[in-house]
Amino acid sequence: MKKIIVFLAVSALLCGSVLAATATEWPQWRGLNRDGVSDEVGLLKEWGPNGPKMLWKVSLGEGFSGISVSQGRVYTMFSEGNDEFIICLNATDGGEIWRFRSDDNYHEGQGGNGPRATPTIDGDLLFTVSAHGKLYALNAENGEKVWSHDLQRKFGSKMPRWGFSTSPLVDGELLLVEVGGKGEKSIVAFNKNSGDVIWSSHKDKLGYSSPIAITVQGVRQIICFTGTKLVSVSPTDGTIYWQYPWKTGYDVNAATPVFIPPDKVFISSGYDKGAAVLQMRVFISHDDDRTAVEQIKENQGKVRIREVWKNRKMKNQFSSSVLHENYLYGFDNSILKCIEADTGEEQWKTRGFGKGTVILADGHLIILSDRGKLALAEATPVGYTEKASAKVLSGLCWTAPTLADGRLYVRNEEEIACLDVTGKH
Repeated sequence: MKKIIVFLAVSALLCGSVLAATATEWPQWRGLNRDGVSDEVGLLKEWGPNGPKMLWKVSLGEGFSGISVSQGRVYTMFSEGNDEFIICLNATDGGEIWRFRSDDNYHEGQGGNGPRATPTIDGDLLFTVSAHGKLYALNAENGEKVWSHDLQRKFGSKMPRWGFSTSPLVDGELLLVEVGGKGEKSIVAFNKNSGDVIWSSHKDKLGYSSPIAITVQGVRQIICFTGTKLVSVSPTDGTIYWQYPWKTGYDVNAATPVFIPPDKVFISSGYDKGAAVLQMRVFISHDDDRTAVEQIKENQGKVRIREVWKNRKMKNQFSSSVLHENYLYGFDNSILKCIEADTGEEQWKTRGFGKGTVILADGHLIILSDRGKLALAEATPVGYTEKASAKVLSGLCWTAPTLADGRLYVRNEEEIACLDVTGKH
């Protein structure tokens, strides 16, 4: 049979689109599509001296969990005293709706105490992982437990040096989790409703990243940035499509991979490792009646990758980058940079945000410094063009902002704040 090369289609979709959410929500880690990008428009381009209008601020304990927003509710995690909690707040006024004790408080003197994972909201279910490795499915309405697994006890997962940090991924009826278990149990797929194990795959230690999913020409891939590799697996049965070695100091592969349509993926790590862009190609036969997935599974088809570029001009230690019009914006340690996605060439850089975080909306970067300075800047490769900035929090801020329904949510290790960035509230 004649073999041909089929490049991955432009129609690739990130897995977040299957969640029961609207474009104005932020129901999981990095938003609806797990790319740090919001579809919201109409951001205020000018602020007063104190920043956007503060809608509310409430006390919150230690931790670095992101903030998820769905159906008028805000979900995150924190630690208080000896306990770790999952909490649900009212998006309008910050009032507490419920809280669930998820584990003992995780203490880590160097990286900071408290939980790291971000809750994933899928309809009436919430999924998350405690810093000690307890996987939970809760009723999002009332916080009651639906099912749970202790990843260390059930799968032999080894506690990462700085705690369990991965955020679960929903893909149809599956819940995909980077477990880091013994044997071929690095990645595990659960039935999201029952918690039953559907399959397990890959052999590697845990990193600190969270998985994404892309679908191209009928071939869906779950992309996981594990402790020492970037790996692609089939959501159907865990078949490994391809692997790319990526060894980082202390196994800190933490930033989430970024999909670059139609056929590339960007990864980056700190500790002087750097970044790379990989291009994927699917080799199948069009003379074969079987699907591409069937051909690949039966070794009659293949997915191959090639390294487009690799350099040390962008080193995401923990803050993930965002993509806009084929340019990547992110933190090279403590320097905010713009690089071209096709070449990795630096376009501009600026300081003043420390080890901050960044998301994208309405053609603009929303940047939060590690000490609470919030800034709005044009997402352009021409240069850093700031529109507005103000200090909105104090203390350590390592959690990326969340944007949903015109409200921007930011947090430190003591409180969470909600800001009106569109003038709608």
